[in-house]
Amino acid sequence: MNCRQALDRATYLLPERPTARRDAELLLLHVLGRDRAWLLAHSEAELTPEQAQQYESWIARRARHEPVQYIVGEQEFFGLAMRVTPAVLIPRPETEHLVEALLQRVPNDAPLRICDVGTGSGAIAVALAHARPRAQVTALDISTPALDIARQNAEFHGVAERVRFLESDLLSAVHGERFDAVVSNPPYVAESEVLETQVRDYEPHAALYAGETGLEVYRRLVPEAHEALVPGGWLLLEIGHGQREALSELLAEWDGVEFVDDLAGIPRVAIARRRVSQ
Repeated sequence: MNCRQALDRATYLLPERPTARRDAELLLLHVLGRDRAWLLAHSEAELTPEQAQQYESWIARRARHEPVQYIVGEQEFFGLAMRVTPAVLIPRPETEHLVEALLQRVPNDAPLRICDVGTGSGAIAVALAHARPRAQVTALDISTPALDIARQNAEFHGVAERVRFLESDLLSAVHGERFDAVVSNPPYVAESEVLETQVRDYEPHAALYAGETGLEVYRRLVPEAHEALVPGGWLLLEIGHGQREALSELLAEWDGVEFVDDLAGIPRVAIARRRVSQ
């Protein structure tokens, strides 16, 4: 079977019609260890029996709605390849807005102290440490398996010496410490919300669901972050669809509250600053 035939067959077998061709191609590229330019130029190249077997296995997994990222074991985030497993939430492009927002507000050469709450794969923590060479980042998560993945990503990208990983329920493990910025992509999905099959059945529920309203984690995190920040310190939170008004109320005692929209025009990042006088 050549590449074109394998790709056509895989596309037909996948139930996710809108993304079938893209998913089939991405999986094939990982099996081959090639890029898309090579595939376009070598569509008649034959797969080895081993490659064909692996590709068939991967397509069967995708047909059961398993995310492509878990099948290949990685996801790009902020230009960096992040290892992912079902122990961690798959980093989304929308979360890159949070990283960009902080980078726009802090100097490149400042010795920053940053805390990433609910680090998961470590995508935010690693991206910030990679972009700010003098930053010291503390990455917190309640999940030990997630912290293991995050450490691997920090080591792979050469920032492990500047990222500290601690098992923690929100900021409890760093009580009494002070940071220049606290960032977080916390769970914010309400229990009643219906998610896509590939999200609901495969990604860790603890990283998705936040209780009856979806705001429960924010209600704990905002005051904890206030205590942990230095005067003038930044708080940046990823938020869900329709949560802007509620976050505005939770941040009423903060300075400079603003929101950053994602590419779809949906408020995605809440930004606030601890008042200097507090």
